[in-house]
Amino acid sequence: MNNSLKLLLKILGISLLVIAVIFFVVRYNTKAYSPEDTVSYTNNDLTLEVFYNRPYKKGREIFGNLVAYDSVWRTGANEATTFKTNKDIMVDGSLLAKGEYTLWTVPKKESWEIIFNNKMYPWGIDLDGKVYRDPEFDALIVEVPSNNLQETVEQFTIYFEQANDFVFMALAWDRTSVAVPIKIKETPTIEASSNN
Repeated sequence: MNNSLKLLLKILGISLLVIAVIFFVVRYNTKAYSPEDTVSYTNNDLTLEVFYNRPYKKGREIFGNLVAYDSVWRTGANEATTFKTNKDIMVDGSLLAKGEYTLWTVPKKESWEIIFNNKMYPWGIDLDGKVYRDPEFDALIVEVPSNNLQETVEQFTIYFEQANDFVFMALAWDRTSVAVPIKIKETPTIEASSNN
């Protein structure tokens, strides 16, 4: 092997190592400010799961400022938030087939759009700060009212809460929350006919 080829391979190896180190440093720093979390809900044979990253308020005005009104938000930080269901479910009365989705939202002053998208994305936003979501892959969009909270929620939080026949997926941050009603899709019962 000649010297110029050896030098080229060394430079290429060092470049790849530097890129890998930069990637891990950036990933570590973003996770330190917005740690990842997974929340799940299980009842009988239904399992729901959300993976997301949890930014802090840190004295900032969140909705209408850091998170713009009437614009698609990645619903957290870092990677795109994901939602999984192992059963067909009814989300605010509309069918969502079992599977894995990315979860996007459009916060508004009085309500939020909740978007379940079929496509998986490597990150929540691109290098220009635009969300990765491709609307062509939207499986379901519902709109739910937003609520003003008495207490401030410092860190963005998603959780599940059971109430009667519904489980609510709640999203809360700063002084705002929304609750998305979810119910397992009922399979129709077929009555046997009798010959009389």
